[in-house]
Amino acid sequence: MSRRALLLVNRNSRQGSSAADQLVPLLHERGLELTEESAPKPPGLSELIRRYKDRVDLVIVVGGDGTLNAAADGLAETGLPLGLIPTGTANDLARTLGVPTDLAAACEVIANGQLRTIDLGCVNGKHYFNVASLGLTVRITQQLTKEVKSRWGVFAYLLTAMRVVIGSRPFHATIRFEEDVLRVKTAQIAVGNGRHYGGGMTVADDAVIDDGLLDLYSLEIRHWWQIIPLLPAMRRGDLAASPHVRTLRGREFEVVTRSHRRVNTDGELTTKTPAQFRIVPGAVRVYVPNTATSADGLSGP
Repeated sequence: MSRRALLLVNRNSRQGSSAADQLVPLLHERGLELTEESAPKPPGLSELIRRYKDRVDLVIVVGGDGTLNAAADGLAETGLPLGLIPTGTANDLARTLGVPTDLAAACEVIANGQLRTIDLGCVNGKHYFNVASLGLTVRITQQLTKEVKSRWGVFAYLLTAMRVVIGSRPFHATIRFEEDVLRVKTAQIAVGNGRHYGGGMTVADDAVIDDGLLDLYSLEIRHWWQIIPLLPAMRRGDLAASPHVRTLRGREFEVVTRSHRRVNTDGELTTKTPAQFRIVPGAVRVYVPNTATSADGLSGP
């Protein structure tokens, strides 16, 4: 018996439009009955998933991390499984889960891969897959235009980040964690659910997306040039060794700032401080390769 799938295509993503026509026959060959819809702008994507809740067996999202972020609320609320076709610039969720960017291989994962349950992060009621942050990454998001991403691809993140870092100024924040109240002066606070963000940067080297925990880091530098020696550690995720970085792990955090600051979730500006972060364990089921392991971003079988 064929499975009924809602195929959501973001034709504005870097490869979404060209991929769409190729995907239909690839998915049909693998026994999927498709209902195709163009991915609208948020919050319309989650509303579309809710509308199809009782008419399909799974949702296939074609696009990047921003498109997935727009689908997160609908997936969490309906319980429909997620099939991922990564066609964005960074594809951080796909990197975390080990889902290939090759179209045929990604379709094969949906058809014959394993269904795994993963967590979602949630900030002020907005679900996210990878990371939520404030500070540097908000300014990067504001300056990372569609034209820059189309021209430079994943290198757009690095080029834009360096421009933003040079002009950065730390801000004051209060972090409430369990019984502790921490007052910090920081350039960025990031709260990760998955392992990767920002085109392959790593939240923490031992982070997994199904452990029921969030990983927070606060980048407490005073001068922009102090971030330069931290870049390799930010790529690897071993920031805890640096005296300029505070790291915490837990189920809930609260971040308060003197004035409202925008919060970025999976590359989209969706809320602002004061920000209540929490983990939502086992929120979404997603198809991953049968070979997916903790070397990707998952715990053991």
